[in-house]
Amino acid sequence: MTQRWNDLLFAHWPVPASDLTPLLPEDLTVDTFEGSAWVGVVPFWMDQIRMRGLPRIPGANKFAELNLRTYVRERHSNQPGVYFFSLDAANPFAVSAARLLFHLPYYWAHMKTDFSQDREIHYTSERLLSRPRANFAARYRSLGKPCTKGGMESFLTDRYALFTRGKRGIARVNIHHLPWPLELAEAEFEVNDLPQAHGIRLPDVKPLLQYSRELTVYIWGLEQLPARAARRAPEPVPAPGA
Repeated sequence: MTQRWNDLLFAHWPVPASDLTPLLPEDLTVDTFEGSAWVGVVPFWMDQIRMRGLPRIPGANKFAELNLRTYVRERHSNQPGVYFFSLDAANPFAVSAARLLFHLPYYWAHMKTDFSQDREIHYTSERLLSRPRANFAARYRSLGKPCTKGGMESFLTDRYALFTRGKRGIARVNIHHLPWPLELAEAEFEVNDLPQAHGIRLPDVKPLLQYSRELTVYIWGLEQLPARAARRAPEPVPAPGA
């Protein structure tokens, strides 16, 4: 499948890795940078969606999406990737298809993206048919200056796999894209219920902000990873004289 992601904001907050470990599947470990795990809230809209071998989903060629994510490694291969706590999308058919085909935690939401004359984006999302509340509203724009390449930027965006809970343990979806053309950004968050709705508490610090105007992404099918042998319990130690 191919998609083009547009007007994307990466907003990242540092959190203790110990806060996220209980929220991950057993075979994933938290990936850290400079001692911190990172939680990302990522609003964007997508278009030019093509799914090989499948009919076009009605109304699913262009819609908004909002991700809550962190960064992980698969415990046995040490492969880096992305783990999504949630993905909100404005099209119910796309939500159903993504849940079925990729086992990802998609939610249907009412979403709106408005653009001002200076390309400021006003982005709103209200999750439907779900509790607790998970609403989001923000204004953001590019500052027109490229980000420094490498370091933190590479850690957060050079990810070419996502992991999810499959039917029999961990599953992987491989992703291919060119390096993100990142620019410095500014943003004002009016509402951000997503982290709290999924058991995550963000620190009271300014997030790291980056913007990308557009990027084409290629997404492969779901791959169930081999089931790992259950860990053997240690042999009991005989009591003295037994």
